[in-house]
Amino acid sequence: MSEKLQYYFDFPIVRYALTVIILVSLCSSLLGVTLVLKRFSFIGDGLSHVAFGAMAIATVISVTNQMLIILPVTVISAVLILRTGRNTKIRGDASTAMISVGALAIGYMLINMFSKSPNVAGDVCSTLFGSTSILTLEKKEVTLCIVLSVIVLCIFVLFYNKIFAVTFDENFSKATGINADVYNLIIAVITAIIIVLAMSLVGSLLISALIIFPSITAMRIFRSFRSVIICSAITAVICGGAGFIVSLLCGTPVGATIVTADIIVFFGFCTASAIKK
Repeated sequence: MSEKLQYYFDFPIVRYALTVIILVSLCSSLLGVTLVLKRFSFIGDGLSHVAFGAMAIATVISVTNQMLIILPVTVISAVLILRTGRNTKIRGDASTAMISVGALAIGYMLINMFSKSPNVAGDVCSTLFGSTSILTLEKKEVTLCIVLSVIVLCIFVLFYNKIFAVTFDENFSKATGINADVYNLIIAVITAIIIVLAMSLVGSLLISALIIFPSITAMRIFRSFRSVIICSAITAVICGGAGFIVSLLCGTPVGATIVTADIIVFFGFCTASAIKK
């Protein structure tokens, strides 16, 4: 087994894939704690469907760099969901569900109507559930992922106290002079960036797992915000790396294997929590 792994890691594409998996898992876990505590867990699922719809549009109009369409559309959708969902007649959960289902349906319809690929069903399935595309990453794509991940991590570290305050008590934060709307906007933009980065990793339908599982796993044992953040980050990185290695050795889908690892660790923490009590 060790010889097989050593053989695989001699290839740059495998090292690129592992780098992207670790960075995306780390960023997702940090943001996931905030989204879970703010009751916005479902936003990851909604934005992933929006990203799928944007990708379908980019495919239909034959855009070479699809990121130029996918990222702005996803960011705008995230801002609309987080900023206007609470102030309109259609509340956050309903607006998220509407945008999610609508983008998914429109994207699938466009791909079926205008796609030039002979295997439309296979392409859609790969996009929704992830595929071996994580092993076809080019150096420039990895570099972009590293840059965006560093930006996300820097923002989270620099504004940690403000994000903490807005997460737990937004009204009190406003009363103390913190511009909660600005930090909600920052959270929305970071969420959109992570969703776009994770699409090639686990697919549109499994992105929410990367955001939700590490945070709720850490919450089974720890209670303080900082402890949950640290445990969530460690859990996400370990599950991401382990899932990728298992997928290499067993030939299983990368995204589904990583999510399965997250599920196993979650039940392990639940058992440990029950024993502790």
